[in-house]
Amino acid sequence: MKNCNQCGKCCIKYGDGALSATKEEIYLWELFNPEISEFVKNNDIWFDPKSGKKLTRCPFLEIEPKKNPLAPDLYTCSIYLNRPEDCRHYPSLISEMVRDECEMIELVDLEKPDKAQKKLDILMKDSRPSSY
Repeated sequence: MKNCNQCGKCCIKYGDGALSATKEEIYLWELFNPEISEFVKNNDIWFDPKSGKKLTRCPFLEIEPKKNPLAPDLYTCSIYLNRPEDCRHYPSLISEMVRDECEMIELVDLEKPDKAQKKLDILMKDSRPSSY
């Protein structure tokens, strides 16, 4: 399994309404990060604060400036330390990564998915609750 190359596929795919935030996360954003909570509507995330319409992409997904115009886009999260748990826990399964065309997957991971899953679990151990 390769290291994340910041392709952004996971954020692009799930940032259009497939994510949620807990009431606790929303409450903490309201207290400490109002710039995040303004994108929350009725405990649902990623709404335009002016129009109230659901956004088709996470408003905190940013493309890094390119040094080389031919280089692929690299994505970053401007709220990385305060991102929703849904984001923190992804990816959780090799099958999820395959489905989402994650660029971390290598041929050897597909040939030995059990071994790849163990490696993924180790990589993600600090991002997931202990129940995983």
